[in-house]
Amino acid sequence: MLPSRVRRALRAFAVLALAAAATLAPVGTAHATAPSSGWNNWSCKPSAAHPRPVVLVHGTFANSVDNWLGLAPYLVRRGYCVFSLDYGQLPGVPLVHGLGPIEKSAEQLDAYVDKVLAATGAAEADLVGHSQGGMMPRYYLKFLGGADEVNALVGLAPDNHGTTLLGFTKLLPYFPGVAGLISEKTPALADQVAGSPFLRKLNEGGDTVPGVRYTVIATRYDQVVTPYRSQFLDGPGVRNVLLQDLCPLDLSEHVAIGLIDRVAYHEVVNALDPAHATPTTCASVVG
Repeated sequence: MLPSRVRRALRAFAVLALAAAATLAPVGTAHATAPSSGWNNWSCKPSAAHPRPVVLVHGTFANSVDNWLGLAPYLVRRGYCVFSLDYGQLPGVPLVHGLGPIEKSAEQLDAYVDKVLAATGAAEADLVGHSQGGMMPRYYLKFLGGADEVNALVGLAPDNHGTTLLGFTKLLPYFPGVAGLISEKTPALADQVAGSPFLRKLNEGGDTVPGVRYTVIATRYDQVVTPYRSQFLDGPGVRNVLLQDLCPLDLSEHVAIGLIDRVAYHEVVNALDPAHATPTTCASVVG
């Protein structure tokens, strides 16, 4: 067993290597098939090869740009119409979002998908979300009619059953007033604690709804959504993927899997277009 400081150093090195590969890796012939419009360009029309627009849903403390500086261009270069929204804004809190009540955020997603479908002329969209952004859409699918507008939901490290945050959330009862303060000031954080009323409502009666394909892509090194297997879903139309089963050398943690991990991105594309899926391996970092 390697010392913990060595493991941390290797993990950091892997993240830097992935970031470098994401910057330097050749795109091949992808440019030839890219749509004429780009990310968040409302004139983009889906192609016959990729008939559904992709809506990217950021995570907590993130926004519609910073969360997707890696994945959005990756998808555009492969011929997808790509859109992203900001949701869960709090008054007086700029730049970082995903902090408001998750039920209200799902309503914002509902309205945004309607806007995307109207602009593109598509009948359905595909959703890709990171962290809260992979879990929150399930409320839209289950309670707001989203299953009629969405073909697939792909979650990168989604907190589908909440998080214990490495056990720290279990300590909240020992600090009177802290849980109430979190709920009042940052409702989305309270909603994401394992066992919260929001999560009980979301998961009651089953994790999935008919007619939607679900993919969860998790990393065993996730330090935010813990335990990492709580991210996985049960039900028909579900594929749960552990990143290290595809690439044992991938040391990405909760943030890196959404921001820079091209191995995870390759698996996102497989989930969006399963009929043309290709094996995801460590070599996918340069694909």
